[in-house]
Amino acid sequence: MTYFIWGSIVIVTLSLIALFYRLVKGPHPSDRVVALDAIGVALICLVGLFSILVETSFYLEIILLLAILSFIGTIAFSKFIEKGDIITRDNSR
Repeated sequence: MTYFIWGSIVIVTLSLIALFYRLVKGPHPSDRVVALDAIGVALICLVGLFSILVETSFYLEIILLLAILSFIGTIAFSKFIEKGDIITRDNSR
């Protein structure tokens, strides 16, 4: 079982490297948003595998925090690509 977990960690780490490449070199901004979201999922997977490896449930809160931050980051990046601004202000007053 331990070899399977370590093998999974290696595979997810290699996919993270490929995703970071796509995040930096993505030909389109939409590719970068998808890569950012996939990096968040891969990080959640790595923390979950590490939690199984050390046999503790302490890291489950970290998984929830990573999921929330990944979601907010993806939404902010998508809004920035779509509108060019993350926070829109009404200056008509």
